[in-house]
Amino acid sequence: MPKLPHRPPSVEELQNIGPDIYEFFEGESLLRIYSRGGDYPCEWDSYRRFGPVNARFDHHPEPSQVHPEHGIYYAALELSTCLAETFQDTRTISLSRRAPWLAVFAPTRALRLLDLTGSWPTRAGASMKINTGPRPITRAWSRQFYEAFPEIDGLYYPSSMYANQPCIALYERAEAAMPTEPQFIRALNQPELLGDVKRSAMAIGYRVVP
Repeated sequence: MPKLPHRPPSVEELQNIGPDIYEFFEGESLLRIYSRGGDYPCEWDSYRRFGPVNARFDHHPEPSQVHPEHGIYYAALELSTCLAETFQDTRTISLSRRAPWLAVFAPTRALRLLDLTGSWPTRAGASMKINTGPRPITRAWSRQFYEAFPEIDGLYYPSSMYANQPCIALYERAEAAMPTEPQFIRALNQPELLGDVKRSAMAIGYRVVP
């Protein structure tokens, strides 16, 4: 039996299994690296409506286009994970290309997240491969999670790039929990952040370039 079936269980089957919920408490902080420049600049709190793109848990329906009713937001709990995930394609942290910034913020309410870090993926007919397997397949699973569990705000999953550290994918259902201002926001090349960026890059074996 495959560890990550191409077709996820039906909505009814998933509902019969029921979700394992991870509660991310109000006041806890999340980190996001976002681009202020390049072809697709965005704000620190914006959910991406265009999709699906080549990201693991985009729940947008096909085809790839703007879907006003579907938005996704990827975040992590600490800087090294954020850098490892954001710059994984090249393993090079560019401090200028696309003008990367870091935002740290605390949701204004608790978030209910489907927990993909434990035994639930196996119970649902998959395995931990859901966090590392082919992305077209994991996106299909995410779409099914979204339909089966309207009570969840998103997914809690282990990073495949940094020691299984926690990552979060928020569906647009969590938009109302975004604060009006972040706790911290800086460009990656700012002096008060650059030292931490370089230390994290050394830990994960990424290059840092101007």
